[in-house]
Amino acid sequence: MDLTPRTGPEAAGPEAAVGSAPRRRPPSTRRRKVGVSVVLAVLLAATGIIIFEGLSNATVYFYNADEAVAKKATLEDRRFRLQGDVVDGTVRDNGETVDFDVRFNGVTVAVQNEGSPPELFQEGIPVVLEGRWQGDVFASDRILVKHTSEYKAANPDRVPANAP
Repeated sequence: MDLTPRTGPEAAGPEAAVGSAPRRRPPSTRRRKVGVSVVLAVLLAATGIIIFEGLSNATVYFYNADEAVAKKATLEDRRFRLQGDVVDGTVRDNGETVDFDVRFNGVTVAVQNEGSPPELFQEGIPVVLEGRWQGDVFASDRILVKHTSEYKAANPDRVPANAP
C-alpha cells in the first residue's frame, strides 16, 4: 500500500483535472452578501440618527428671563427652560391656560401656561418654566416650583420629623 501524498492535478480529483479555473461562488451568494451589507448599513444609519435626535432633544437649556429675552432671536422656536419670579398681580386663570409674568434682573416676560399649575404655584415665588417663544410670549407647558425650607418651618405638622 502506497501512503505517499499525491501531487499534481490528479491529486485534486477528477473536477480539478478538467478545468484549471478557481471555483467561484454562485451569483446568488454574492447578491445575498450585498443585500445583507445594505440592510446593515441602513440599520446602522437609523440607529445613529435615533441616538443623535434623542440626545439633542434631551438637552433642554436653562436661561434666566433676562438672558432669554437677549437671546430671543437665536432661540427662535427651540424648547428651553425659563427661570424667573412670578410678578405679583399678574396671574390670570383662563380655564385652559394660566397667564402671568415672570421677572429676573428687571426684565419681565409674559407667560402663557397650558394646563393647570402645581399646587405650590403662587405670586412672588421663583419658577422654572419649560416651553418656547411664540412671538413675544413664552408658551409654557410645564411649571416647576422651587420650595425652600420655609415650607417645613411654616407647616411642621405636614413634614415628618426625620425629613431633611
